[in-house]
Amino acid sequence: MNDAKREKSNMELWAEEEIRIACKRERGNTSENEWDYGVACYESALKAFRSLAEDGHSGMSIGITLDILNKLVKGQALTPIDDVDDVWEERGTYLSGANYTTYQCRRMSSLFKDVYADGHIKYIDVNRFRCVTLNSSACWSNGHVTRIASEYFPITMPYVPHTYTVVCEEFLTDRKNGDFDTIGILYIRDNAGERKTVNRYFADCEEGWREIDPAEYVQRKRKANAREEAEAANVEKK
Repeated sequence: MNDAKREKSNMELWAEEEIRIACKRERGNTSENEWDYGVACYESALKAFRSLAEDGHSGMSIGITLDILNKLVKGQALTPIDDVDDVWEERGTYLSGANYTTYQCRRMSSLFKDVYADGHIKYIDVNRFRCVTLNSSACWSNGHVTRIASEYFPITMPYVPHTYTVVCEEFLTDRKNGDFDTIGILYIRDNAGERKTVNRYFADCEEGWREIDPAEYVQRKRKANAREEAEAANVEKK
């Protein structure tokens, strides 16, 4: 056995032991015969690791391979997408307001284009913008935020998929409005850490979202804080 094969074997043994330890911790006191979602994910990762090891990947090549795999898992195209007829499939025509027809990309299901009656085109990738709030790292998506963020980072063809983080602030002024009824889009950060300031604010309304000025935004924020304080006081009384 040459050195490369010995190193590969040692890496596989190390990976198997790490997976064993992780699965044991994941299972806790449950039986090994019980199906466990987390354990299944660890075991699937080990299968992928073994496959890469069998192909002799290491160093740079494994990094390139993982980048390709990550794009496939995310449903991202591996090469730039051109706006040619055979990559689009019509999804519907909308005649209310601005007339347009929507097409979905066959190569990347998250990519759409709207072709308007006057001939202009808008592209949107619904997975392109990930929203986070100032006090949380949890990611979520919002169609309105995506539309606003697209104004600052419009899609051009050929399209190479990129993701951006949109830092927002959201709060609720009235319980009847659901989870939140006011949102501030503060800034957008790309993968390289570059930051684009936005500072635009919106309030929920019957038509969707209306843009509001900073003064109204601050007023609504105070109202939301007052609501939270009143609710907290009522809980303490109980």
